[in-house]
Order: sequence, then structure tokens, then C-alpha cells
Amino acid sequence: MAEAGIEQDLLIGVDLGGTKILAGVFDAKLNLLGSYKMSTKPQRGPEGVVERIARCIEDAVDECDLDMARVKAIGVGAPGSVDSEKGVVLFAPNLEWKDFPLVERLQRLVEVPVLLENDCSISMIGVYEVELKSKPRSVVGIFVGTGIGGGLIINGELYRGATRCAGELGHMVVDINGPKCGCGNRGCLEALASRTALFRRIRQAVKEGQTTLLSEMLGRDLEDMRSGDLRKAIKRGDKFVERVVEEASEFIGIAVGNIANILGPEVIILGGGVMEALAEEILPTVQKIARDHAMPGALKGVTIVASSLADNAGITGGAVLARRVP
Repeated sequence: MAEAGIEQDLLIGVDLGGTKILAGVFDAKLNLLGSYKMSTKPQRGPEGVVERIARCIEDAVDECDLDMARVKAIGVGAPGSVDSEKGVVLFAPNLEWKDFPLVERLQRLVEVPVLLENDCSISMIGVYEVELKSKPRSVVGIFVGTGIGGGLIINGELYRGATRCAGELGHMVVDINGPKCGCGNRGCLEALASRTALFRRIRQAVKEGQTTLLSEMLGRDLEDMRSGDLRKAIKRGDKFVERVVEEASEFIGIAVGNIANILGPEVIILGGGVMEALAEEILPTVQKIARDHAMPGALKGVTIVASSLADNAGITGGAVLARRVP
């Protein structure tokens, strides 16, 4: 695949998260040639993280036996609120960044044009253009990972709203008496159904004496827990983990029902690392609870589906963005 791609301009998509950096190398037709992943290490500060992004990009290209000289442009999805025109991350709580000029700093290191977008908006672009072939006119994406974000396609275009911050579906309040969220509110979807929320609840229950196969698999501190471990435990009959995942799925279902009532999209698509690992366990509950909470007729003809791009949606959207560079 690398040999076929080397004759064309290469596009790089980068998914920057609170825990990991994923860089993907694509050809001009948006075929993924290879990828590379490394931990974010946000404690090193924004400059340290940018150096890691640059290294991740270079390693991804090198793993494909290609050359950075072939790279046309780089599209980066960053968490939190961003000013895509100025190339600035305005606020990223998971990284503890504020008003950081990511594009300027990264371009200085890689010497290639860089474009910036919110991570969930860029994932929505990837899902819409590559997976859905730009066919539906209205799509809502919910991306479940370290946090929960969303993306909105309205009339075939990414919708950012007047504030350019539209799509923060993870901060929809679904339980007013729920746990406090990183944004300061209580009962946000992110605080109840994200990977962080799932892991926090499981670890707290184990501290309080709850038994689970996860302790046998990973040790009592559950330090290296991953989303896939939850699936393995459920497959082995762990009713506690199954209940935790089902309750999170119910909150996602409530959110989906609300979205159907408000926006009436043609497609509601669920993506992100948690969905990649647990789609089989999560999706049926989401579909059922959404039907219970949507107004009669609000879900008629609406497709609720898991993204096949899964955790590659962000890098795919980054490549779509990079392809727009003249």
C-alpha cells in the first residue's frame, strides 16, 4: 500500500486526546496507509505535547516507509474549544490548555501546512465524507471516549453555531442529581457515560468491596484498565461490569432520544474508542432507551448505528481537512 501511496501527495490526520495521540497517513483518495500512536503526556505542558505530536507524525510516515517530503498537509483534531481560523486551542480542560497557538507551534516543527478543528467536529467530518459518502443531509455524531463529544451535520454542512462551539453533546445534562462534570455542571452525559466515568465508577466500587473479574484480570488497583477489558469481563459473565455498561448506555439512549426530538436527523451515529470496544453491548440498549424517550414519530426512519470507522474517525477527518489545502 505504501508504494501505491508514494506517487501521490500524502495527507496526515492527527487525533489529539487527553490520553493519546494518533496519527494516520493517507493517500489522496483517503485510503489509510498506516498509523502510529503514542501517549499524550499532558503533564509535560503544551510545548512538550506539540513535540510529541510532531514525533508521532514523523513515526507514522516512517512506519509506512515514506518520506515527510511527500506530505501535502496535516489536519489536527484537538479537544475542547478551538479557533480553527487562527489555529488556536482556546480551552482544553483535559489538557489544561488555554489560548495555545497549536498550528503555529506545530508548523514550526514539521514545516508542513497544518489545519485545526475540534476533535469531535473533525471526527464528524471523517464519518460523514468517508463512511456516509456525504449522502444524508442531517447527521448527529456522538463520540464516546475519554470524554464525550458530538458533531452536527445540517443541510450537508458541519454546523458550528454562532459561537462555533455547537455540538457539545457530552455536556447535555441527563441527570440533574448526577456526579459533577469537569465542566462544572452536574449530571452531564460525559460525567455518566464516558470512559473516564465508567472507569471511575468501577474503581470506586472495587474500593468499596465490589467483586469483579477485572480485579483478577488486571490486579486490584485496575491501573491498566482499557475499554476492551470491560467487554472481556462481560463475555466471561461479569454481571457487575455488564450493569455499569448498561446504565451508561441508558444515559446515552436518553441523549439520543433528546437529539431526535430537537433535531430530527436522518442518522445518529455513535463512535469513539468506547464504542469500538463495546458497540455490541451498548448499541441495543441505546436504541431501546432512545425509542422510550423520543416523541412518537421522532425516530421514524432515523438510523441509529455504530460507526465502522470507530477510533479512526478523527484521523480520517483530519485527512479530509488536509485534502482541502490548495
